[in-house]
Amino acid sequence: MDNLTLERWRTLDALGVLEKLGGYAKADNTYEPVSAHDTKRYHVSIGGRDFELLLRGSKFYDTRLARGGGGAVDLAMHLHNLDFKGATALLRSLGI
Repeated sequence: MDNLTLERWRTLDALGVLEKLGGYAKADNTYEPVSAHDTKRYHVSIGGRDFELLLRGSKFYDTRLARGGGGAVDLAMHLHNLDFKGATALLRSLGI
């Protein structure tokens, strides 16, 4: 894996990556962020698992598991329960 690709994946918008990773995502329009006003909440179902994610730029936070991260690799690892190698393979196969 080259560093340019990894750097690009770190900066991708989490919502755009989420859409390409498949599954179902529904915006929660009733959510009102407390501090970072550009944060959005999404209810996500992927691979038979349900998530409640806060998204802001390239960052995500899973409110149910109290875990988050940043970038496409972290998001793929979290949603698909993959290790680093599996997540990078998935991102490449999806053309992300």
